[in-house]
Amino acid sequence: MNVLKLGIPKGSLEDATIALFEKSGWRIKLASRNYFPEVDDPELSCSICRPQEMSRYVESGMLDAGITGKDWTLENESDVEVVADLVYSKVSRKPTRWVIAVPGDSNITKVEQLDGKRIATELVNVTRKFFNQRGITVDIAFSWGATEAKAVSGLADAIVEVTETESTIRAHGLRVIHELMQSNTQMIASKAALADPWKREKIENIAMLLQGALRADRIVGLKMNVSKERLEGVIAMLPSLHAPTVAQLYKQEWFSVETVISEHQVRDLVPKLKKNGAEGIIEYSLNKVI
Repeated sequence: MNVLKLGIPKGSLEDATIALFEKSGWRIKLASRNYFPEVDDPELSCSICRPQEMSRYVESGMLDAGITGKDWTLENESDVEVVADLVYSKVSRKPTRWVIAVPGDSNITKVEQLDGKRIATELVNVTRKFFNQRGITVDIAFSWGATEAKAVSGLADAIVEVTETESTIRAHGLRVIHELMQSNTQMIASKAALADPWKREKIENIAMLLQGALRADRIVGLKMNVSKERLEGVIAMLPSLHAPTVAQLYKQEWFSVETVISEHQVRDLVPKLKKNGAEGIIEYSLNKVI
């Protein structure tokens, strides 16, 4: 039997990734202290890996595909293919940001003032490339963690750190002076895996369903019954990915109308639909939008 070797990111992305796979149709079950979770698909073999290392394992062929951040693929300069952008994180459905931050009482306000300064970061290669492109000489020190504390304690003049809300950075009394880059989760695959027709199809199918599950986030379906004389007015009120589906009810001058809309639109739209003659309005959640 053909089997695809898939990497699942360990750490902050782990729970969100497993939840996304479940919504997409795969149940991944973790076992305590086990880096090889069970999955309800005999064609998949999953491994838990640090996202910082994922692209290396994929490039080497130890994994056929994996979920990791764009930042770590760039950091490792890995020769892999990006199959799908999957914009989600542990907090939101927005890209994360790598920022340059300095202590709140520092007189540094722009990156040019960092010339000759010491910077702590886990994203060493990307940071070095950023400053080299601008002709700014800096001393970059690799940080194993607690990066914010290095600026607070004076071990570094500035840090390059990833953030979603900046709350941790502000909590340490730091101030952001520049956004280095934005990053998002990606599904990557090795060129060797994509050259295999069976693996390519499996990878592309997984990517399609993962993207479909993300696309369905905060989108709902609406279904209602509308009389013939009210039909055009109700349809004119409906936002939709495409034109709404309309079907005549059996032996009646009434129609069933179905559409897909953003979740935040429901609270304002439903009362208006009711007021304009829609009846039996049903709202339902969606797993995937393909």
